[in-house]
Amino acid sequence: MTTSVTKLVSMRDMLLNAKEEKYAVGQFNINSFQWAEAILEAAEEERSPVIVASSDRLVDYLGGFKTIATMVDRIVEQKNISVPVALHLDHGQSVARCKEAIDAGYTSVMIDGSHSPINDNIAMTKEVVDYAKRYHVSVEAEVGTVGGNEDGLIGGIMYADPHECLRIVQEAHIDALAAALGSVHGPYQGEPKLGFTEMKEIADMTDVPLVLHGGSGIPPQQIQQAIALGHAKINVNTECLQAWTNAVRQVLENDHDVYDARTILTPGKAAVKDTVKAKIREFCSSNKA
Repeated sequence: MTTSVTKLVSMRDMLLNAKEEKYAVGQFNINSFQWAEAILEAAEEERSPVIVASSDRLVDYLGGFKTIATMVDRIVEQKNISVPVALHLDHGQSVARCKEAIDAGYTSVMIDGSHSPINDNIAMTKEVVDYAKRYHVSVEAEVGTVGGNEDGLIGGIMYADPHECLRIVQEAHIDALAAALGSVHGPYQGEPKLGFTEMKEIADMTDVPLVLHGGSGIPPQQIQQAIALGHAKINVNTECLQAWTNAVRQVLENDHDVYDARTILTPGKAAVKDTVKAKIREFCSSNKA
């Protein structure tokens, strides 16, 4: 029996389902096309919906929007991936970049206006939403600032204002909201402390799927609490990067004469796949496809 191959989809429905059923869909960033294979294979084996993302800061390194969209689409086809897959632009740096991603075939975009005053953030977000609607593309926005450093993204934590969150949801009609509530990009120094009181207030006020950036390294009990309070999307990159690096480093340290790329990189791919499968289980999205 042949399994039907999925086509890339918006993340709107998958997040609404996740919010309703109290699980989260993982967003996993690609750092090479081998990573895309690892993420998609993991999701297929776990029967989980998945969000494959490219950080705007790595798009040109990966060959540009059209290359990324074409390659991910072809990997889905070649590997007979049948679970829902959204191709997402993470931290879109401008309205123009988001439009370029949509034109190239991305099915979801994040416009990051979090460093701008709220009126400017809403205005640019609304412009992206109006454009994305024509192509049935989902849009994520951010209020407040996620701290840390990842992919060149550097910043201090600035908690989201609940009333600003409500404004951007009502005025820009976004599909998902990343409200900064204490998480950071990159490794945590000590145990993270998320703002659950503020999280509940924002979840109750907005009633929109929430997004947790900096999902690596957060203790499982805090992850589950965040999901219970409306987080339907959790972003993971650092844990995958660390697993890949450790696996590749071990190969190189064990054999100083090795130079074959496949020998060096294959364990890294396996490490990413194992990490993605573990996070999917932690987010309770296995068998939700």
